[in-house]
Amino acid sequence: MDLKKFTWTREPEHYEINQDTIEIVTKPHTDLWQRTYYHFQNDNAPVLQMETEEQYFSFVVKTEFHDSHHRFDQCGIVMYLDSENWLKGSIEYENDEFQHLGSVVTNNGYSDWATTEIDASVKSMWYRFSRREDDYCIECSVDGTAFSQMRICHMHQGKGKIRFGIYACSPEDSSFKAVFSNLQITECQWKAHDGQQPD
Repeated sequence: MDLKKFTWTREPEHYEINQDTIEIVTKPHTDLWQRTYYHFQNDNAPVLQMETEEQYFSFVVKTEFHDSHHRFDQCGIVMYLDSENWLKGSIEYENDEFQHLGSVVTNNGYSDWATTEIDASVKSMWYRFSRREDDYCIECSVDGTAFSQMRICHMHQGKGKIRFGIYACSPEDSSFKAVFSNLQITECQWKAHDGQQPD
């Protein structure tokens, strides 16, 4: 995949882009969140994305985060449209025992957070982000072959041209290196629904 197609929405202080990998060193107190429950608004995480008007596709990336060690350290996939409309999928470090594998969807300035607990020993994860018009699916995989659904969502501002890619951040007083590899775009792997017919 041509990584030159990607541009920074917010550029980190320390990063390296090679032929096949991207490394981001997070800065303390960087995050993406809007309002819900916590009432604060954080919008300063580094985001590296490409643009497309393609209505049906899948984007796959492998993340490695052997260095993550502090609460909420995270890296993963993102579709950042603007400060109040975006989604992300990642693993957020919690403590020496467990982490949160989850996703956040932010529509019109309000975020949600859907998670499941996984063992703290997990230090690598694949993600697949798929688009079907203005509906989206986030999946994860431990081996890059068998993917499991994390989230299906609708993005109110997700029509037409979008931007999508990767991000990494450390919401608290921490820093770590996130490594992204095996980036690829494929035909949409999220197949059309074959059950109840649309209204």
